Amino acid sequence: MIIAIAVLAGCSGGGLNIEEIRVGVHNHNELKIQINVITTQAADVYAEYWKAGGKDSTKYLSTVSHNAEKHSLILCNVIAETDYAYHIVTEKNGVKKVSKTYTFKTNPLPMFLQDQFKADSAKSAKIPTTFSDGLMLINKRYAPGVAYFVDKKGTIRWYHMVDGLGFKVIHFTKDHTILSLLGGNDEPTSYGHEILELNMLGDTVLHLKQGQNDFKNMTIHHEVIKNDKGQLVTIYVDKKIMDLSPVGGGKKDTISGDGIIVLDKTGKKLWSWSVFDVLDPLKDKNIVKTRKDWMHANSLNFDKDGNYIMSFYNNGQIWKIDAHTGKLIWKFGRGGTIAKPAECDFTQAHAVHINSQGNLMFFDNGVEKKQSGVFAIKLDEKNQTSQIDMHIKLPKEVFNGRMGSAYLVNDTSVLVCCSKRHVVVLTNRKGNLLWTMETAMPTYRAEFVRSSELAPYLKP
Repeated sequence: MIIAIAVLAGCSGGGLNIEEIRVGVHNHNELKIQINVITTQAADVYAEYWKAGGKDSTKYLSTVSHNAEKHSLILCNVIAETDYAYHIVTEKNGVKKVSKTYTFKTNPLPMFLQDQFKADSAKSAKIPTTFSDGLMLINKRYAPGVAYFVDKKGTIRWYHMVDGLGFKVIHFTKDHTILSLLGGNDEPTSYGHEILELNMLGDTVLHLKQGQNDFKNMTIHHEVIKNDKGQLVTIYVDKKIMDLSPVGGGKKDTISGDGIIVLDKTGKKLWSWSVFDVLDPLKDKNIVKTRKDWMHANSLNFDKDGNYIMSFYNNGQIWKIDAHTGKLIWKFGRGGTIAKPAECDFTQAHAVHINSQGNLMFFDNGVEKKQSGVFAIKLDEKNQTSQIDMHIKLPKEVFNGRMGSAYLVNDTSVLVCCSKRHVVVLTNRKGNLLWTMETAMPTYRAEFVRSSELAPYLKP
């Protein structure tokens, strides 16, 4: 759909001039504006744009087209149904020219994107400045799947939709891309069969589908991340047939465990690990009952030294695993190898990671207490001890028995996703809610991404 067309006649002097400007949407996305420009000579070209007629006259920059006569400039920092002004800047041989000012108005969001988020502005006075200078990455898990960046007002600032599949899991990477696991509505909550990576323009960086190379006959779930080499790391279901008759089962029972697999961008397997490598199912007295989903690994991340940390829903533990040898380094939680403070009585950890303060942080579903919370733990690996750095007890009205996440916004506030409650909250270290936002869908997690990481594409 074309928003506006401006056609300019070139000047007769034979120098660098703009012949034509066309404005439309990029990839059928109402929050990505594409300006096509034709110049009479090869040049570097970009657009400066700003809200028209308002108090905010901050200028933003489009992408830059280098040394060409035909240019496609993408503008990402726009809001639906808003008037914008812009001009085109050309540069050649150190000479910069600025066109006259033009305007366009963005279209409304599609109906399926309207009324998705409702933020509580009544608490806005308590919101830390850091939270205002960032956006939340949120995903819709069922088809059609949508990835969103949302601001503190609940305004959608960026989105990408996929037909027929949902965004089961999503992360913002160090490469400033969106890495996701895609799956169908008939697949379990966080299970999928495609890996999709997008840049901030919404263009595909990587799309790996099941069946390519070693990415075959494999069920992946709950996580997809990248290591320092840019390789893909995910959790997969590892099934093993065992004789469980000594513990009351069958002679050929199938046990569903979990593993870690590292793939290159073509789907070739580079490394793998399995819980069966380090744990004997026969030593689990409940294995007959739990064999169909023995451990239920639900998050995976990197420790400060590059080794893996992995959380398990069913046994109340978090493990550290050597990323080279597969050796189990420690267990934290019930029956773990690292001594656990008595007050750290978490049940079902989610979104385990090392926070910006260097502590082990995770969301606690709190199923046994019927009260969810957040923990940050200082670990002393050498002495196999630990202490609580932070424990947030969330209000019982947002108890979240499944899924969820918690990430630091600054030293005193945490962004928490209560998936089953369809709510995202900002809380201080005492558990007082500073801000709340209702979501139209049960998003799996909500990541906070700072403005500096989104530049130059998005600015809260």
